[in-house]
Amino acid sequence: MSKALKAQDCALILIDHQIISMSMIKTQALEIAKHNNIALVKAAKILGIPSVWTSSNEDANKDWWMPGLEEINRDAYARRIKRTGIVDSWNDPDFVRAVEATGRHSLIMAGTTNDGCLLYTALSARRAGYEVHAVLDAGGSPFQISEDAARLRMMQGGIVVTATNTLLGELADNWALPHGQQIRLVLAETFQHTLGSFGLST
Repeated sequence: MSKALKAQDCALILIDHQIISMSMIKTQALEIAKHNNIALVKAAKILGIPSVWTSSNEDANKDWWMPGLEEINRDAYARRIKRTGIVDSWNDPDFVRAVEATGRHSLIMAGTTNDGCLLYTALSARRAGYEVHAVLDAGGSPFQISEDAARLRMMQGGIVVTATNTLLGELADNWALPHGQQIRLVLAETFQHTLGSFGLST
């Protein structure tokens, strides 16, 4: 069983949040995935969690990074690892070095698609000795059967599968603390986009 997640132990890993890649998400509304990623990046900034972002064939395919994330963390965007065809990010030495440089051993991962690049990278990171939390509602898959199979395979591989609001609540720990209040507002904003009017005041 994994221990309680603490911000000081974590790095946020975003994999292939690109326009074409995200268009393959069919197991949930694309807007939900988008706003959940925005929430993760905002929370990471609040909590001082380092971020490593990576893209696949970005330049060759003209598959640009999803709008809305660069504006929150321009440094992570500028330092993103541009893979050139490597499916499992863990097979890219530049990516592994970037993860190792964070000095963190609990990895919060989100990616597109869940049944592709996220699955392979999460399993490889887990085999390398990292604790991995896969945020499934910050991505998705083309087919429900492949989404279900990926979730099962991750769980069998020792990966913690989670959702954005669950993860952020765990990291906040106490809504009354200053960082908890800020994350509560991030969640409220996210819920406004994904659920409509909701009972959290911003």
